[in-house]
Amino acid sequence: MNTTETPIPGLLILEPRVFNDDRGYFFESFHQEKYSEAGMKMAFVQDNESKSVRGVVRGLHYQLGADSQAKLVRVVLGSVYDVAVDLRKGSPTFGKWFGVELTEENKKQLFVPRGFAHGFSVLSETAIFTYKCDNVYNQKAERSINPFDKKLAIDWMLEDEEQIVSEKDKLAPLFDEAEMNFDF
Repeated sequence: MNTTETPIPGLLILEPRVFNDDRGYFFESFHQEKYSEAGMKMAFVQDNESKSVRGVVRGLHYQLGADSQAKLVRVVLGSVYDVAVDLRKGSPTFGKWFGVELTEENKKQLFVPRGFAHGFSVLSETAIFTYKCDNVYNQKAERSINPFDKKLAIDWMLEDEEQIVSEKDKLAPLFDEAEMNFDF
């Protein structure tokens, strides 16, 4: 597995070793010991999967305090532009975002530590997106930031007229108004 640090501390791109032959492919999508050696020492306790059509923008989501979640995300089918925003006060990259294209072909994964908002946009006709979490979902702790906040200026890699967004995400607070309680 190849691990690449991003410009934001703690946010990692992981590229598993893929074995291809005339039957298809094989790779380890998760191996606790190897991922721990790469800096992810938590135990994952919940797996989530979503299927979305082209143009869907999901996010920016996170959970507060003891309910926050680290995530290991990847694409099973299709292509997404995956984004994480640093919410850790005191971080040199507080309020900065990083994005990477995750596809069924490149098999890349993004490790999003606690203290980040997370979202993605679907670039292919359909995408199946899966992620491991180190904490269970708690609706009371869930928060969102508007994915189109001009201060963040995230390029979702879609034309405006293509974007399909839930009402909940459209009405989410802007970055400066969002409740956050993370420290670097």
